[in-house]
Amino acid sequence: MWLLQSVLLCFSLSLALSGQRELEAPAYPGVLHCGLRSFQFTVNLRQETATPPALIAWDNRGMPRRLQNDSDCGTWVREGQGSSVVLEASYSSCYVTQWDSHYIMPVGVERTDAAGHRTVTKMKLLECPMDFLALNAPSADLCDSVPVWDRLTCAPSPVTQGDCKERGCCYNSEVNSCYYGNTVTSRCTQDGHFSIAVSRNVTSPPLLLNSVHLAFRNDSECNPVMATHAFALFRFPFTSCGTTRRVTGDQAVYENELVATRDVRTWSHGSITRDSIFRFQVSCSYSVSSNAFPVNVQVFTLPPPLPETQPGPLTLELRIAKDKHYISYYNVSDYPVVKLLQDPIYVEVSILHRTDPDLGLMLHQCWATPSTNPLHQPQWPLLVKGCPYTGDSYQTQLIPVQKALDLPFPSHYQRFSIFTFSFVDSVAKRAFKGPVYLHCSASVCQPAGTPPCMITCPVTRRRRSSDIRFQNSTASISSKGPMILLQATKDSSEKLHKYSSELEEA
Repeated sequence: MWLLQSVLLCFSLSLALSGQRELEAPAYPGVLHCGLRSFQFTVNLRQETATPPALIAWDNRGMPRRLQNDSDCGTWVREGQGSSVVLEASYSSCYVTQWDSHYIMPVGVERTDAAGHRTVTKMKLLECPMDFLALNAPSADLCDSVPVWDRLTCAPSPVTQGDCKERGCCYNSEVNSCYYGNTVTSRCTQDGHFSIAVSRNVTSPPLLLNSVHLAFRNDSECNPVMATHAFALFRFPFTSCGTTRRVTGDQAVYENELVATRDVRTWSHGSITRDSIFRFQVSCSYSVSSNAFPVNVQVFTLPPPLPETQPGPLTLELRIAKDKHYISYYNVSDYPVVKLLQDPIYVEVSILHRTDPDLGLMLHQCWATPSTNPLHQPQWPLLVKGCPYTGDSYQTQLIPVQKALDLPFPSHYQRFSIFTFSFVDSVAKRAFKGPVYLHCSASVCQPAGTPPCMITCPVTRRRRSSDIRFQNSTASISSKGPMILLQATKDSSEKLHKYSSELEEA
């Protein structure tokens, strides 16, 4: 037996969200409107039991919460026409997060049966673009409501109406002026800067503009570059003021956050405030291969894979199947895929574009981290030396690949399933908010089906160094998108029993 290739595979699971698409549960009809400051989602809730259904969302720990009127969390629920319910959620709501330059919020319908058991029956992912304000000129009321003496210039004259609207600003054709509206106007500049104009009238009651600051840095260089009694204008580079950077695919995403400090009055029997809540998250995305702005962007690439013994490329793919039958798989447009915690995920790794029946694919180590870096801590093992990690109460399940008409070369495939989970802070004992990534080390060998090309579980002896030889170079491969992991309300033991039954039937 000889080794053709050693490959590192990386697959991402994420708490981050994207795309207005339906989740794993059956579709629920509804109408979503993306406003300047909030989602507005109207859905018809048919009452089929004595207890009315309720809308729920998931907090930053992935726990389900029933939605109600809550100004602190920025959610409002009211009755609509017929049996419909109207949900409004501020973009700064406790349940709204960001993914790929979008505000996103998963919502569900929770029903209670006669025995009092609560179950999430329907789910939907709400999505609105983060650059909605910048890509759309403010409405007439947001422009006309700015007194002439309060208008802050958005672009110097002369300026065309098209250029002004492209900046997300208001245009006055009579005097050919471009000015900011009574909202928050954010823009990503070509020279690598954030430009954010905040109107005091973006909230009610009006903001105290001198309390608005960047959440992560409050240095003098991060103060507004211009401030009036009606507006505060922030402008700072992506490389300062606490801006974070992450790379998603070929996109470098820069993120920061503006917040306002509230004046809280306290006495012996309690505390009050009369100030509005303000939290504004801004994100700019650029292609890492583009030269659109002169920011120092470092792209670390892995060395190319070693050549195989016969000419031709060697390509591996990691896919997620929609169910245990491995008939249909999630495409790029399906991501992010939303799963409840403890739901099974069906993973498949395969060799592409090869017709040699002697090739065999072997998975060695698989583990999870909260970042794209496979060396990031903490880590959680899934496969150890090709076998399920025994320290997990929900062990990874190896799924044999049987000979079938749709798989002419079964030895080119490896399949396994895991239960979804989230990392927990060992100190605070709270679930991490953020992405979870799955990594696998794999090798290709031949002849397939012989003992040196097979892994028997449990591992009974240490494999001799002459059996498997690893080469130093590795390549990387990722899934087509992230997954969202949410806490289920149904009993976990019931779900585990159901899943075990499915495996027995498979």
